[in-house]
Amino acid sequence: MTIAHSAAATPSDQGVGPLLRAWREQRRVSQLELALRADSSARHISFVETGRSRPSEEMVLRLAEHLEVPVRERNALLLAAGYAPRFPETPLDDPALDAVREGIERLIQGYEPYPALVFDAAYHVVAANRGIMMLLDGIPESLLRPPLNTMRLTLHPEGLAPRILNLREWRGHLLEQMRRQIALRRSEQLRELYEEVAAYPVPDQERADDGLPAEPVPYFALPMRIEHEGRTLSFISSTSTFNTPMDVTVAELAIETFLPADPATVKYLHSLLP
Repeated sequence: MTIAHSAAATPSDQGVGPLLRAWREQRRVSQLELALRADSSARHISFVETGRSRPSEEMVLRLAEHLEVPVRERNALLLAAGYAPRFPETPLDDPALDAVREGIERLIQGYEPYPALVFDAAYHVVAANRGIMMLLDGIPESLLRPPLNTMRLTLHPEGLAPRILNLREWRGHLLEQMRRQIALRRSEQLRELYEEVAAYPVPDQERADDGLPAEPVPYFALPMRIEHEGRTLSFISSTSTFNTPMDVTVAELAIETFLPADPATVKYLHSLLP
């Protein structure tokens, strides 16, 4: 399946007006609704979008906020309007982000023995705890070379895919997640990653799961059921991001935690990683 380029991918050399219009249309917001949200007027929004009026720096940022434009793209809007970027993109290993790195490490280590990892906008893994590394036992070295990519590790036929007992459902969930990110961000790299992992072969029939509990488990969300050393482990995934980030790097970090979905998984993980 091919993902078309987002409307928000309009070249910045067309000016800030077409970019703002593309974001507004992508969010399915009328000029009047945006004007009400931003304490402006539909007439002014129209003038900005057609290039008849140059928005102030404050207005660009206000419109971007109400349109939920990603931080990286807010810089692009500012540049298109003739202003300097507002949000830095600090390398994660920069001393300025020591507190962020240390906080992330404490968070995912404190989540052990349950799996947790941190990835960036391209799904590259930037940190992982022992619970994740346990699940990756036996994965070929070729897939474990930096930068590790969570989508490749999960969906590649030599990665976790053969171990995931409900692969078709879990694969569908991951691909839909990527489609939402592609619609949100202007990222050729992310689109290419989607095309790659969506093309990985899928078994015609899922493997029988002999490790299911005797009594059905009332799952409250789609679980990932994965085989590990002859056992079936079940996890519910949750992803969180930083609130009101002021740095592009921090804005694009996501923390994914895997909550055990049944008592057997809890017991096994605690016995394995005390």
